[in-house]
Amino acid sequence: MRIAFYAPLKPPDHPVPSCDRRVARLLMDALAAGGHDVELASPFRSWDGAGDRRRQARLRRLGERLAARTVRRLGARPAADRPALWFTYHLYHKAPDWLGPVVCKALSIPYVVAEASHAPKQAGGPWDIGYRAAAAAIRGAQRVVCLNAADAACLRPLLADDRRLVPLAPFIDTRPFRRARADRPAHRARLAASLALDAERPWLVAAAMMRPGDKLASYRILAEALTRLDDRAWQIVVIGDGAARSAVEEAFAAVAQARVRFAGERPPEDLPALLAAADIYVWPAVREAFGMAVLEAQAAGLPVVAGAVGGVPDIVTDGV
Repeated sequence: MRIAFYAPLKPPDHPVPSCDRRVARLLMDALAAGGHDVELASPFRSWDGAGDRRRQARLRRLGERLAARTVRRLGARPAADRPALWFTYHLYHKAPDWLGPVVCKALSIPYVVAEASHAPKQAGGPWDIGYRAAAAAIRGAQRVVCLNAADAACLRPLLADDRRLVPLAPFIDTRPFRRARADRPAHRARLAASLALDAERPWLVAAAMMRPGDKLASYRILAEALTRLDDRAWQIVVIGDGAARSAVEEAFAAVAQARVRFAGERPPEDLPALLAAADIYVWPAVREAFGMAVLEAQAAGLPVVAGAVGGVPDIVTDGV
């Protein structure tokens, strides 16, 4: 089946690393692995983070024009080359889908969405334009794939049939992490040498972009928690970088600096070895949907200590 894939929040080929981009690409890879021909339908980003109604109205007009253009472009293809299904990943009030519902109606193809969310408290608020558009798109979807169980309660009232809501456990390709686990002693020796770590102490590890907002809040909670563990012989490796780097370092200033190693941003291919070398993954997960790094740490063989918020309890079983 030929599938048109669209991500209104952040296109999969967006240059800034993020969990959202990673999940989108994993979904595309999974669909392709299932034998489908997946194409990126559009790079159009409908996101408005400020609650600016004028900007949202402009994005709506642009989205409507792009939808009409997409209908003409796809409709001009031979029938066998047109998409047989439209798949939208991550739509909500700040990033509605202005394309998919229009294209699906014009081409008479099914509309499927994944990781949609609906927040009734946004009705009439600064994002009301996007709120109403996202709700209408969810109502019209033939299937709503739910990766975060916390979203289900608000999604169900939009669906006439509960069978349209399909749970899907978050997933990653575990192969690189399994390979890294098999070579853990070598990875641990290399990391100890490069970061001057004491191989006799347990190593905690956290991996996240250093951005203002929820990521910074998580780093601050983590740093504060670590100040209470002075009686334990641990060190921590912090993987990540970003605009809030100085604020993160300030948060960790209260932690004995002999215990903290900032490893900076690392390419994705380095992460399996870095995680496999450590002992425990730690992350407060403030407002996380579930956290891809939590799955990656588990795949690398690490126990996880994380905040029991959002979808995290779906993938971390307390005490297990």
